[in-house]
Amino acid sequence: MANKGNIGVTTENIFPVIKKFLYSDHEIFLREMVSNAVDATQKLKTLSSNGEVKGELGDLTIHINVDEKKGTLTISDRGIGMTEEEIDKYINQIAFSGANDFLDKYKDTANGIIGHFGLGFYSAFMVSKKVDIITKSYKEDAKAVKWTCDGSPEFEISDVKKEDRGTDIVLYIDDDCKEFLEKSRILQLLGKYCKFLPVPVACGKKTEWKDGKSVETKEDNVINAKEALWAKTPSTLKDEDYKDFYRYLYPMSDEPLFWIHLNVDYPFNLTGILYFPRINSNIDLQKNKIQLYCNNVFVTDQVEGIVPEFLTLLHGVIDSPDIPLNVSRSYLQSDANVKKISTYITKKVADRLSGIFKENRKEYEEKWDNLKLFIHYGMLSTPDFYDKAKDFSLFKDTEGKFFTFEEYKTLITTEQTDNEGNLIYLYATDKEEQYSYIEAAKQKGYSVLLMDGDLDVALVGMLEQKFEKSRFSRVDSDILSRLINKEAKKEDKKEQKDDEKKEDAPIVKAFKEALPKLNNTEFQIEEQAMGKDTQPILITQSEYMRRMKDMSRFQSGMGFYGQMPDMYTIVLNNDSDIVKKISENVENSKDIISQLIDLALLQNGMLKGEALSTFLKRSYGFIGK
Repeated sequence: MANKGNIGVTTENIFPVIKKFLYSDHEIFLREMVSNAVDATQKLKTLSSNGEVKGELGDLTIHINVDEKKGTLTISDRGIGMTEEEIDKYINQIAFSGANDFLDKYKDTANGIIGHFGLGFYSAFMVSKKVDIITKSYKEDAKAVKWTCDGSPEFEISDVKKEDRGTDIVLYIDDDCKEFLEKSRILQLLGKYCKFLPVPVACGKKTEWKDGKSVETKEDNVINAKEALWAKTPSTLKDEDYKDFYRYLYPMSDEPLFWIHLNVDYPFNLTGILYFPRINSNIDLQKNKIQLYCNNVFVTDQVEGIVPEFLTLLHGVIDSPDIPLNVSRSYLQSDANVKKISTYITKKVADRLSGIFKENRKEYEEKWDNLKLFIHYGMLSTPDFYDKAKDFSLFKDTEGKFFTFEEYKTLITTEQTDNEGNLIYLYATDKEEQYSYIEAAKQKGYSVLLMDGDLDVALVGMLEQKFEKSRFSRVDSDILSRLINKEAKKEDKKEQKDDEKKEDAPIVKAFKEALPKLNNTEFQIEEQAMGKDTQPILITQSEYMRRMKDMSRFQSGMGFYGQMPDMYTIVLNNDSDIVKKISENVENSKDIISQLIDLALLQNGMLKGEALSTFLKRSYGFIGK
């Protein structure tokens, strides 16, 4: 005989609320249904191991069946099942603290309602016009029962025939949710949420190619054939196990540099494997590769707020039942457990990097070009990480040699300290384009760093604040005697006036007149004694202005620097025999002046188009003379 009643809820009708506020996340219903089936199966295993369930458990595979004709989606398990009393307790009684509080706090997130109130089963009504539960408890002499609800507070329970223990949840899919009657869509969702569940989950049969077409076999199509490697004890795993798992997670990626296996049970529960991918650039393309799980159930790959920003560049898996997964991201960011987990992960990453650096520095240096973007990002965005990383972060010079910050400081202190006691770090951003500047610095006995990374402009600014009495200057930002000025300051006003007068010298005027008109580019010209062995003409670019323009590409609010013209200084070496010869006969040296300017522009990659063609014709003319 059928037993009818009303579901005990304090809101007038939960179902329209679920439909209205959870629709944007309606796919999670399948995650909840399968998770419930797994829980029921795991509980049966526990009871069996305790001796409360006798005999063999048999096949425990959870089956997902799609019947497009009937319009049903069925989730079947052979777990502990339920009695009529248990249905009444766990399905019919739903307690809310109050309708208004409920709507105000949780209306914006499906996970918030489902997880906070333990409504996993009721997520079925997000996509269903009717739901049947057909269940039979594992207990001896238990009767099978059927619970039916059509999306109103009313339900009906009746006796039903069911030979085996376990539960079938039959969803009669709504007309506006027909996508969930497509097997391909269900397979996609099962692959997303359920591929690491500890109980086999099958949907349909495997197929094989036979007689020119795809045919079903008798073998179940098990979704979660791969084990959750992070749940295993690290000491039982080999390097190849970790690499194989990485290939499974990211089939199109290069082999990772190395990895960290997280395993902690106090003061919170956390397991996981984080991989260091090979990163060179394109930060945004590398994000959202960490997959967040709760007890092997996929939740999200949007882990901002759970791990520090720079760790989103890592790949891998984090699994924790202690992360409040079913609330808003703003709540996550203020949750005490989440902050502890974030701090722990940061420390583990730093410890792992430090360990590799100390144990095998040669291997670490070989991987530095792939590691540095990640480490620099962490140093720039997370102060706690900088404090740890400064001991294993490296400088690389233009000869390919590596130094810790302290080692490099010791190396350059004697030669590269200026007259005011500042330590000058010379660097290049392109070894080929700035070759002649680098060579000139080396001839002076100076060392030049290679800083060609995406974040090096920002890193330079930070290190200048961290390092005491230090300055970073790109090797082409000025003449060397000014980059590292070792002479006492000029006090003689007469000398200053003489320097000012040089701006009006005929040779300076002649060079100004010969300068090409380049779009959004301005030049100034000056004379300097740079030695006979230095080239006759040099182009430099202000360190400050170039750095500001570079940073304007990354930082909002600095766009006005990007709009400013590129400003260069053309320095004439008046110790050069060529410049001296021009000075003696400026009027008859116009072609030579143009040639020198074009050579300097060519050296800096600034001679193009018509100007380059003119330069080539003039060069052929000089050769023919």
